[in-house]
Amino acid sequence: MSVTEDLRVRGIVVACGEDSPGFEDIDDVTSVRVPSRPGKAEIDPLLGEHDHLVVSGTDADLAAVVLRLLRKEQLAGVSVGFVPASPDSAVASLWGLPTAPVRALALALRGEVDPVPLIRDDAGGVLIGRGELGMVRGVAYCDEQVALRGAARSIVVEPDADGPGLRVRVVKGTFFKRPTTLYSRAFQIGCIPTRPMSDGVAHPRAMNRWTWYRHTQDLRLVRGAL
Repeated sequence: MSVTEDLRVRGIVVACGEDSPGFEDIDDVTSVRVPSRPGKAEIDPLLGEHDHLVVSGTDADLAAVVLRLLRKEQLAGVSVGFVPASPDSAVASLWGLPTAPVRALALALRGEVDPVPLIRDDAGGVLIGRGELGMVRGVAYCDEQVALRGAARSIVVEPDADGPGLRVRVVKGTFFKRPTTLYSRAFQIGCIPTRPMSDGVAHPRAMNRWTWYRHTQDLRLVRGAL
C-alpha cells in the first residue's frame, strides 16, 4: 500500500518501542526501530542524515526525540511529524493531529510545518503535550502573577500557540470547583515535595521547586493541512 504516491517522501520514521508501527509494509517509507524514549545513541546519528523525522510512539517518545534536537541545536533545521501510539495522546489532542495510524503517517510525511511552542523545565527536560502536578501545596506564579497560594487538587500545564507560550489550569479546593486558567511564558512553584509529570512520565525524584518555561525556539511540528 502507499500513502506517498506522486509526493516527495521526507525523512525517516522513528518507531519507538516494540509496539509502535514502523510502517514497513508501506511503499517508499523508510523506518528504524529504536527503544522507547530513545536517547543520544539512537537519535543523534539520524540528525546528520535527515532534516525530517516522523516519530511513531507515545508522547514521551516524542519528547525524548525532541530533547535530542534541543541538545544538538537542531531545532531550526529538523522538522518533526508524529504518529501517536494511543488515541489518548495529549499531543494529538492539543495540536489537532489524527490518531488513526495511516492517516497520521500521511500528515506526518506530507503535511506543512507549523511551529509550536517548545516548553522546557529546569531539570533539563522538555514538555511537548501535558505537564501535571497533583494534590500539591505551595506558592506558584505564572510570570509575575500569583497562580496558587495554598493547596490545589491539580495543576495542568500545556503549550499554547495563541498566547505567550503556556496555558496553566489550577483546580483548588473541593470537587466541582471551576478551574482557574492563566497564560504566561513561565510557570514556577515552590511546594511540599511532589513528583511532576511530563508527557505521562513522572520525574524520578520528588521536587520542592519546579519550573516550566517557553524555550526561545519553537518546535517545527508538522500539523498543517495535507
